[in-house]
Amino acid sequence: MRLDVVTIFPEYLDPLNVSLVGKARARGQLDVQVHDLRAWTYDRHNTVDDTPYGGGPGMVMKTEPWGDALDTVLADGYESGAGAPALIVPTPSGRPFTQELAVELSERPWLIFTPARYEGIDRRLTDEYVTRMPVYEVSIGDYVLAGGEAAVLVVTEAVARLLPGVLGNAESHRDDSFAPGAMAALLEGPVYTKPPIWRGRDIPEVLLSGHHGKIARWRRDEALRRTTANRPDLIEHCAPEAFDKKDREMLSILGWEPAPESEPYGRFWRRADGVEE
Repeated sequence: MRLDVVTIFPEYLDPLNVSLVGKARARGQLDVQVHDLRAWTYDRHNTVDDTPYGGGPGMVMKTEPWGDALDTVLADGYESGAGAPALIVPTPSGRPFTQELAVELSERPWLIFTPARYEGIDRRLTDEYVTRMPVYEVSIGDYVLAGGEAAVLVVTEAVARLLPGVLGNAESHRDDSFAPGAMAALLEGPVYTKPPIWRGRDIPEVLLSGHHGKIARWRRDEALRRTTANRPDLIEHCAPEAFDKKDREMLSILGWEPAPESEPYGRFWRRADGVEE
């Protein structure tokens, strides 16, 4: 996979040289190119922004340097045979970045990131490049950062760990929170390692039993317990068929029940003292 990042703060992307992403780069599994947007400015102040049309506070990033930078990056990538590109635009007004989207992006051969600053980039840039390639406007959460570089780090790490050979154990992400399949709408439960007793605290006995079926059931129940406590919205948006008989028994213990058949979508709803919320 090739990743290109155009930014006015190249040093912000230094963490891409460490940990799993850094090792993947060293092994040649990931080709990361970081470009300084100011290299495509043509005035002595290296100007990348201007006042917004229509007035208002803040500044808007200009189309000219961004367009020239992306054209150069695209030309270089095509020449080196990088494959079909996709443009990733980090923005709080984008679609939520999820594990499902991370999986989708991990299957693409080439991602180009445009982390913005100030009030964002002139909209015409996105309108131009969506005619040339898929464009993903993504948000990593319901908050606003000073710039998009932190979002690039988040997306890159989430995507890179899914690439073949990046994780030491290829099965490591199978039971992750939000992993496609049985964990798609659940948070991973607690995990434990040696020693078996620490400061008087034991680990759950079932984990020492050697009974794989019981251990799997315990982990599933703990995932349900953590999800209902921390992210009830995930349960509320699941259809009843997403849960097997044992799941439903645990959900009932935790205070949940399927919505009546008259309710739309057949979703789960939280139960409090026998009264639906």
